[in-house]
Amino acid sequence: MESQPQPQPQPRRPRGFAATAAAAAASVSPTVTPSGSAGASTASSGKGKREREKEKERTKLRERHRRAITSRMLAGLRQYGNFPLPARADMNDVLAALAREAGWTVEPDGTTYRHSPPPQHQQHLGAFPVRSGESPLTATSLKNCSVKATLDCQQPVVRIDDSLSPASLDSVVIAERDTRSEKYPSTSPINSVECLEADQLIQDVHSTEHDNDFTGTQYVPVYVKLSTGFINNFCQLADPDGVRQELSHMNSLNVDGVIVDCWWGIVECWNPQKYVWSGYRELFNYIREFKMKIQVVMAFHEYGRTDSADVLISLPNWILEIGKENQDIFFTDREGRRTTEFLSWGIDKERVLNGRTGVEVYFDFMRSFRTEFDDLFAEGLISAVEIGLGPSGELRYPSFSERMEWRYPGIGEFQCYDKYLQQHLQRAAKLRGHSFWARGPDNAGHYNSRPHETGFFCERGDYDSYYGRFFLHWYAQALMDHADNVLSLANLAFEETKIIVKIPAVYWWYKTSSHAAELTAGYYNPTNQDGYSPVFEVLKKHSVTVKFVCYGLQICSYENDEAFADPEGLSWQVLNSVWDRGLKVAGENTLSCYDKEGCLRIIETAKPRNDPDCRHFSFFVYQQPSPLVQGVICLPDLDYFIKCMHGDITGDLVP
Repeated sequence: MESQPQPQPQPRRPRGFAATAAAAAASVSPTVTPSGSAGASTASSGKGKREREKEKERTKLRERHRRAITSRMLAGLRQYGNFPLPARADMNDVLAALAREAGWTVEPDGTTYRHSPPPQHQQHLGAFPVRSGESPLTATSLKNCSVKATLDCQQPVVRIDDSLSPASLDSVVIAERDTRSEKYPSTSPINSVECLEADQLIQDVHSTEHDNDFTGTQYVPVYVKLSTGFINNFCQLADPDGVRQELSHMNSLNVDGVIVDCWWGIVECWNPQKYVWSGYRELFNYIREFKMKIQVVMAFHEYGRTDSADVLISLPNWILEIGKENQDIFFTDREGRRTTEFLSWGIDKERVLNGRTGVEVYFDFMRSFRTEFDDLFAEGLISAVEIGLGPSGELRYPSFSERMEWRYPGIGEFQCYDKYLQQHLQRAAKLRGHSFWARGPDNAGHYNSRPHETGFFCERGDYDSYYGRFFLHWYAQALMDHADNVLSLANLAFEETKIIVKIPAVYWWYKTSSHAAELTAGYYNPTNQDGYSPVFEVLKKHSVTVKFVCYGLQICSYENDEAFADPEGLSWQVLNSVWDRGLKVAGENTLSCYDKEGCLRIIETAKPRNDPDCRHFSFFVYQQPSPLVQGVICLPDLDYFIKCMHGDITGDLVP
């Protein structure tokens, strides 16, 4: 009996990396194929490779879009639902928080059950009762328990053009429907009786019917900042009548106090350690007559060197004379351009200022002020001192200076190319064991570049490489070291006096992965890092009050989507990070004008009524470019705004 031939097994088709290797081998060895088919095989392989590249880019875009939706969902849950989600929450944290809000118990291992019996209307839904220990969470059970953030997190429509090149996909602007400014409809899931207990429902209805009612809320003191120009460059009170009129107007508005900038460039203008305080003494005496508190600002920065400024206050003349001989005492960009807005942090401990270091110069100025106005401290007239730590008094590098022709929303430039900071960088690189890292990035663009236009800040750019992480960590550490050094001496000069530090609001490019504008400003805060917590840990060591700029809703209407700006997201991160460390927070408005909704948003940010911990600002600073008596104000009804901050009024803003 003849044996039957065994069927040969079919060869398995290569998959994954094997398929890629096989395709590559076929493309480089066309001679193994029959004549006439080698060219077709090569063309087919090339076409397949292009299709795979397109699909890879589409997948990256979908993933980027998914992360953006997740970020908005988390922000909405934190802001509107007061869910205590961690800073780097994932979907497990969200599901657990929603389940606990609905009355379920979630164990650390994920076991979910409900102790309480099901509602009556559910007991009659079927013949088979559901045991609480076996009740899984379903999408339906959580759908009705979402909060107002549900409307914020509706998935926008994304259209992917197959003709887009991989390079252009990084600059795609995702069109989406902005529902944050819309009124929440009555059919919103937040009003579902199935999800809310009776007291929660009543509280929500009350808040929607009385959105503008701040009666009985926490008292937030309001300070008004005196316009720059009342003290001239010779430290004389330039307009006593105007000052008295301005203070009288403030007093009629029932403000709690006044903010006064004490300019280093005026007081110690001509000679080192020769301080002239006469103009400020006269000004403080006027304020004392009106019995208002004073917060002073140790202003070590330059003011007014822009086209729109009518007052110019430079650094002291003797500092500028030193700068002519040694320009490296100023911050320097990659092209060697210097900015005289602030002294470089590289000289904080270098004796290059007539035998003194940078921090010694700051300390001598602060000690002179404390000695000169000891009587005002003793009687409590001076309630706090703000320490200027950088340009505009903010803790940041001068990375987006208008003097360098920067315009919003440019990413700015790194400011670490003076010889002193370069020496610090060389020591850090040598200590790390990579001396060739002692350089700034050469592909970080220019002041007005966009992140996707650079090799350093683009998606998966060099900012997240080994070198990039080293450089950015060093750059941010220099900022924190400067704050630590100056605040240590400030606490020594102003014992038992409240110290304030101003944090910048660099909100543009916040929705991108690199957060380029924050990186150049000195905050290492990309999507995979928390750049503010280390800074606030330093500030916590000195028990300071953090002052942060508040933006109204109107900023979202005119900021174009190309900047990927998110002032609300940044505010949420900063404020919660500060509060989590037990520090006090204060607010300040921008110099731009606010509409009615913007004013209400500032008040709501200052003292959120739905915060379970009753956290609120310790005070608020109102500032504007011109005196109040000139009638040009940034808020539509300043009197109403102050009364709302004080918790004394209800109603609508005067149109």
